[in-house]
Amino acid sequence: MAKLYFYFSAMNAGKSTVLLQSAYNYKERGMQVVIYTSHLDNRFQTGFVSSRIGLSSQANLFNDQTDMYSDIKKQVLEQNIRCVLIDECQFLSKSQVIDLARVVDELKIPVLTYGLRTDYMGELFEGSQSLLALAEELIEIKTICECGRKATMNARIGAQGKLMLSGDQIDIGGNEKYVSLCRRCYFVKSSVSQAESKKQGDYV
Repeated sequence: MAKLYFYFSAMNAGKSTVLLQSAYNYKERGMQVVIYTSHLDNRFQTGFVSSRIGLSSQANLFNDQTDMYSDIKKQVLEQNIRCVLIDECQFLSKSQVIDLARVVDELKIPVLTYGLRTDYMGELFEGSQSLLALAEELIEIKTICECGRKATMNARIGAQGKLMLSGDQIDIGGNEKYVSLCRRCYFVKSSVSQAESKKQGDYV
C-alpha cells in the first residue's frame, strides 16, 4: 500500500544519504524513481541531491510555484515511476504537501520526503508542519549533540560561534553556519548569547 513518509532530523544526520540509498534500492530491483530537491539548496551542485559522504544523484528542482501533482503525474505516465523521493521537503508549501498526498491516494505511488522538522529558532517549517499532519509514516533519523545526547535542534552560528537569535528563517548553509544540538545545550547556549547581547547593549 502506498504511503506518504516524512523522514526528519536535525542537520547533519544523513538524510540525503538515506534518500539516495532508498533510490538505489528501488533501481536495483528495476523500478524507476524520480527525485526532487529544492531550488534553494545551492550548497553542492544545483540539480543534484548530494550527501556529505560523496554520494549524489540528479534531481528535479521544485520551487514555490511547482505543481507537484501535475509534474509527478506526467512522469508517472511517461516513465512508469514507482516511487517519488523529495529532499529538503521543509521548503514545500502546504498545498504542495497536499499534492503529494494526492499522488499517494490517487496515483498509488509511495512518496518519501526528507527534511528538517524545525528552523534555527525551533519553529516548524511550513512543509514540515504539513507533513507532520498528513504523513502516514513519521520516521526520525537520529544524530548526536556535542554533549552526546540526541540532537533535535538546528542552531545557527554567528560571529565567535555564538548562537543567532534573530534573522530570516531560511539561510542556506552547512557546518559553517549550523550545528546540531540537543534541547538542553540549545537553551543553555541561547541564554548565554542573550546575556552577552544585553551586556553589549549596555555599552552602546
